[in-house]
Amino acid sequence: MPDLRTELLFEIRADLGEVQEVGATPAGFRRVRLVKGGVVSGPKLAAEVLPGGGDWLLIRGDGVRALDVRITFRADDGHLVYAAAEGLLAISPETFARVLAGEDVDPSEYYFRTTPRFETASEKYAWLNRVVAVSVGRFTAAAVYQTVYAVL
Repeated sequence: MPDLRTELLFEIRADLGEVQEVGATPAGFRRVRLVKGGVVSGPKLAAEVLPGGGDWLLIRGDGVRALDVRITFRADDGHLVYAAAEGLLAISPETFARVLAGEDVDPSEYYFRTTPRFETASEKYAWLNRVVAVSVGRFTAAAVYQTVYAVL
C-alpha cells in the first residue's frame, strides 16, 4: 500500500460577513456566517471568491463546531468553480473569544480541518471534479484562511 501523499492546490481567504444566529435546534446551536468575497491563489489556480457563500455551522453538544461551507469562485480567466466542504473546528470557548477580540491566535491552539469537494463545467479545471482534497484552516474575526491539498 503506498503512503498517503499530498500536493498543494491553493490557499483560500474568505472574507466574513453577517452572522445569522438561528439558535438552539434539536441538532445543536445553528449559526450561519455569510461570505462576502475573498481570494484563491496557488500554483494551479488564481480566482476571486464570490459573495453569497457561507458556513452553515452547527455547534454540537460537545462544543465542537461542525462546518458546512459552500462557496463559488471565479478563476482569473472567468471559469466558475463551486466548492463545498465539511469539517471540524475544535476550539475552546476562551480561545474562540480571543480570536473574536482580534488577538492573533496561533492555529496550533485549535483544530480546523475540512474536506473540500469541487464542481465545475470548465474543461480547463475539470481535474478539480476528480480530486479528493483536505484543508488546514485558520481564522480571524474577519476572515477564514484554508490551505487546500490534493490527496495523491
